[in-house]
Amino acid sequence: MLVTTKAIVFSAKKFKDTSLIVNCFTRETGLASYLIKGVYSSRKSGIKPALFQPLMLIQLTSNHKNTSGLNYLKEVQVYHPTRSLYTNIYKNTIALFLSEVLTLLIKEEEANLPLYDYIEESLIWLDNNEICANFHLLFLMNLSKYLGCYPDTTQQQLDCFDLENGNFTDNTLTKFSISGEKLVVFKSMLGINFDKVKDEKLNGKQRQEFLTIMLDYFRLHLFDFKKPRSLDILSKIFS
Repeated sequence: MLVTTKAIVFSAKKFKDTSLIVNCFTRETGLASYLIKGVYSSRKSGIKPALFQPLMLIQLTSNHKNTSGLNYLKEVQVYHPTRSLYTNIYKNTIALFLSEVLTLLIKEEEANLPLYDYIEESLIWLDNNEICANFHLLFLMNLSKYLGCYPDTTQQQLDCFDLENGNFTDNTLTKFSISGEKLVVFKSMLGINFDKVKDEKLNGKQRQEFLTIMLDYFRLHLFDFKKPRSLDILSKIFS
């Protein structure tokens, strides 16, 4: 079946000497993998490897299979030319980190339009605005809405948040609870947008603590989530 769809590149790995295997989250069909033959060959002039950088927003046409396996691209083009996402070291590091996180979190081989649109709109905001050191923190918090595990905010006046149960509590003895300064930062990320998060004055320690909390939260709520390998690079850049 011939399908034309928007897609967000999650990863691209070299296959043999001249080809690529690209994993994308597409707007029309969910997760899909593509074998692109001869992309590194001098005789191949159409599709270039630069089109498949982490979180690149592309439009592709492919012979799509309804079963798992590799699909074959016929055409591909960038539908949102970036201004700074791959030239700014901070934004590029965020893109690398989030592409790995999204690969670990999203397993759906079916369309999820709200999730796709959230990722797309977030990336366009990041590309069009000055670097925001808190961007990836709020991105992960709001991403949990689309993964079905956004925190229950009905009792925010309580003194602890239970990561395992996803709710505020006054029980300080729960194994996976946060309180004190960590809880203050956690609450500051609830119910805000990227324009607002720019005003949050966090230091490197607070960012690292919040990031650890969110990764633990995903690990507790989503199957088979592991620590991203790019976390150390991100931590050094935003320390």
